Amino acid sequence: MVRGTSTLDVGKASGGQLPADPTEAYARWADVTKWASAQRDEAFTSTLDPDELYAPSPAPPQVFVLGLNYRSHAEELGWGVPDVPMVFTKFPSSVTGPGAEVEITGPKVDWEVELVVVIGKGGHHIAAADAWDAVAGFTVGQDVSDRDVQIRPQDNPQHGLGKSFKGFSPIGPVLATMDEVGDPHDLGLRCWVNGELVQDGRTDDFVFPIPFLIEYLSNVVTLLPGDLIFTGTPSGVGIGRKPPRFLSPGDEVRSEIDGIGEMVTKFVPRP
Repeated sequence: MVRGTSTLDVGKASGGQLPADPTEAYARWADVTKWASAQRDEAFTSTLDPDELYAPSPAPPQVFVLGLNYRSHAEELGWGVPDVPMVFTKFPSSVTGPGAEVEITGPKVDWEVELVVVIGKGGHHIAAADAWDAVAGFTVGQDVSDRDVQIRPQDNPQHGLGKSFKGFSPIGPVLATMDEVGDPHDLGLRCWVNGELVQDGRTDDFVFPIPFLIEYLSNVVTLLPGDLIFTGTPSGVGIGRKPPRFLSPGDEVRSEIDGIGEMVTKFVPRP
């Protein structure tokens, strides 16, 4: 747990009654949050070292991604706003934490800052009216994409494969709960490449709101504790620019969302 610049080890402070492993903690999220609310500030005795933070859900069972879920992004690509959610998956092995070094896999590696929903209780056939009960919290994400692999072949894109190289799903720096975030549909999110602001959007541009997405997904699959839902990206991605612009070794991408924080991802050469 993080409060300000101090931390508390949940496993140790609870005397082993609660799991230290984040994935196990999501499966007992009601117990964790009840215990957490009773902890006094003086219990937080360790100083936060941001470099020690890793992905808030380091081993998600499932990773879902929404395409074209911002009107501005659909417009910049010249595609229509979808009538139903455009959903694909990323492989969980692509997940990494803030401060990660990610290999450039080709000449068309792109950035996409996203609000990521982390599932707590989960379930099957979750009604939109009950969707927030299934959510543990939110974190910052980058849906890094190798556009060559993603759009190969042109008439049958492989979205999941092109977005699942090692490190292509950095998330962090923390999981922020609903009371910390406020309205998830009114958050600013931004992305900088080497200090230049390239994305500056708000989640009020969503095509499909989060409760609708949870109902939609859970009517097909069972959402599991620790699952991630990347909710889409606003305009400003590299492939939508004229001319297109992509990442190179040595580039640094900073991603930030109101109420959650920021993370930095560094891109390095591929051996």
